[in-house]
Amino acid sequence: MNREVVLDTETTGLSPVTGDRIVEIGAVELLNHIPTGRHVHIYLNPERDMPEEAFRVHGLSAEFLADKPKFAEKVDELLEFIDGATLVIHNAPFDMGFLNHELERIGRPRLTNEVIDTVMVARQRHPGARVSLDALCKHYGIDNAKRVLHGALLDSEILADVYLELIGGKQVSLALVAETNFQAGVTVQRAPARQRPTPLARRITETEIEAHFTFIAAFGDEALWNSYENRVAAE
Repeated sequence: MNREVVLDTETTGLSPVTGDRIVEIGAVELLNHIPTGRHVHIYLNPERDMPEEAFRVHGLSAEFLADKPKFAEKVDELLEFIDGATLVIHNAPFDMGFLNHELERIGRPRLTNEVIDTVMVARQRHPGARVSLDALCKHYGIDNAKRVLHGALLDSEILADVYLELIGGKQVSLALVAETNFQAGVTVQRAPARQRPTPLARRITETEIEAHFTFIAAFGDEALWNSYENRVAAE
C-alpha cells in the first residue's frame, strides 16, 4: 500500500539557523494517491516574537500563539502520523530544514522519510513555467479562492490536489467509485473521481469516425463493436 503525507509548515521567517521557528503544521494522508480524510493540524508556540513580514504571510500573531503547545509537546503526534510515509512537500528543502532543526533542538533524530518535492516535479512537467502553488492551481483549474493567507492545513489540501494532477490527474485512480481495496487486510473506501473543470476536446474527426464505422461493418451484424455504435455517435 502506497502511503503518502502531503505536508506544509508556516514559520516566523526564512531560516531556522537565525532563530526562526515553526508556528503551524498541516498534513493530509493519501493512500494509493487517494485522500483518506485523515489529517494533522497543529499550531505551535514559537517562544519568540512574530516579525511583521511573517504575520503578513500567514496572519498568525504572537498573541494567538502564546497559549499553543510547544513543538516538543506535539512532536510525537506528528511523528506517529508521518511514520513510514513518503512526504509530499512544495519546496521541500524549506520545510524539511525547519522540521529537522526543530527535532535537533529537542534531541530527536532527523527525519528519514522519502520526500517528493512538488516544485521539482512541476519544473520537470512544465519547464519554464511558474511553479508557485497559486500558479499551479490556476494551470490545473483548482479552486484556491479560500487561500487569502497562507495556512498549513489548507495549503496541504490544495497541494494534494495539485500533486495528483502533476502525476497524472484522474489517471492515478481509474477504479470505480466505492471500489474497495483489501490490501493488508484493510478496506479502503475510494473517493469519487474528481471531474475536470473543462472537458477535453474530441481528438478525432467526423471523417475518422465514419471510416471506423465502415471498417467494423465488414465484421457483420454480430460484431461486438456494433453495441458501441450508438454511444459513439451520440458523444
